[in-house]
Amino acid sequence: MLDLKLYLLQRLSALVMAPLVLGHLAVIIVAVQNGLTSEEILSRTQGSFWWALLYGTFVVAVSVHAAIGLRVIVFETLKLKGFALNSLTWAIFLGLFFMGARAVWAVTAVGAT
Repeated sequence: MLDLKLYLLQRLSALVMAPLVLGHLAVIIVAVQNGLTSEEILSRTQGSFWWALLYGTFVVAVSVHAAIGLRVIVFETLKLKGFALNSLTWAIFLGLFFMGARAVWAVTAVGAT
């Protein structure tokens, strides 16, 4: 039953990530075509609740999706099971989440630079 829940959770995270990836790519294209500097980009994102929410959601979805995907790869290749597999999965999730959260904070927090 856990495998089914993880499978569904990974698919749900993919559904959340898909429009966020497209939006992120669109923002990059617009920024590059308009010749925005990093200073101009940060002036638009710092202090913005909406940018923090958008990229915070992205970080959570990516962390969940990647941790479950790597869990499957580790299980299939290294035959890791039980507590060790669960611990590794949580460690991957937490590592990705905290790195991503720190990046979101750096880009959206007022005075972070």
